Amino acid sequence: MSGAADDSDIAATVAAMSRVGERFELLGVDGWLQGRTMYGGASSYLAYAAVRAALPDLPPLRGAQVGFVAPVGPDLAITVSVLREGRSVSQIQTDLTSDGALAHRGLWLFGSARPSNGEVAPQVLDNLVPYADARPAASRPGLHFIRKFDIRHAEREGAQAGVIRRWVRLKARGGLVPVGELVLIGDALPPGSLREMEREGPISSINWSFTLLGDNPTTHDGWWLLETASNHMADGFSSETLRMWNSDGVEVMRGLQSVAIFG
Repeated sequence: MSGAADDSDIAATVAAMSRVGERFELLGVDGWLQGRTMYGGASSYLAYAAVRAALPDLPPLRGAQVGFVAPVGPDLAITVSVLREGRSVSQIQTDLTSDGALAHRGLWLFGSARPSNGEVAPQVLDNLVPYADARPAASRPGLHFIRKFDIRHAEREGAQAGVIRRWVRLKARGGLVPVGELVLIGDALPPGSLREMEREGPISSINWSFTLLGDNPTTHDGWWLLETASNHMADGFSSETLRMWNSDGVEVMRGLQSVAIFG
């Protein structure tokens, strides 16, 4: 492999990707690790960035399905495959390998805008805790990637069981477009089921499916509001809904995730 990465920020990491034949390669992406694997938002963003580098004329990203197949180490390679390119919709697959094994697979949906045949506006929060009034959240030990974010509490008193809500801002945002920023940040919170665990133990995301609510998300000063909420937790698994709003409380992304709960 080639292309040693300076991952002081994600834009520098992407800039270090080397194209070798049909794949992109990176070395030394260790600043985004959480335990023995890479933070899922970072591995997904690198896959998305590889798609954009390989196919720069694609329309806006509309959604994705991501499988966290195996641990992603600091040295990795990404291949980009076109599954179908229609007149307005393209479906692209990415395979990320680490230590010679498939570790991450993404199915990315890109679509051009068409004249609307009706409209449903995104939901707006009516109980928003402004980020300016929110207190900083403590860092979790062992999660090195968390140091790359500013995180603040966003729950009001009497928060729902199995729900975590935080304001999140990436510290180094240079070179990022908003859609890419959502991919990078969207998986930053632990699952809501963490609050209902009866004893400490490891947790691991298995997959992540999300839909973008529009193709031009905006917010103030880089702050996005994230929420993870457990829909059902039993037998060592949790089904989670992931939601994301801008600084005005307008929803910009919604997703689902399966989480394995150990211990």
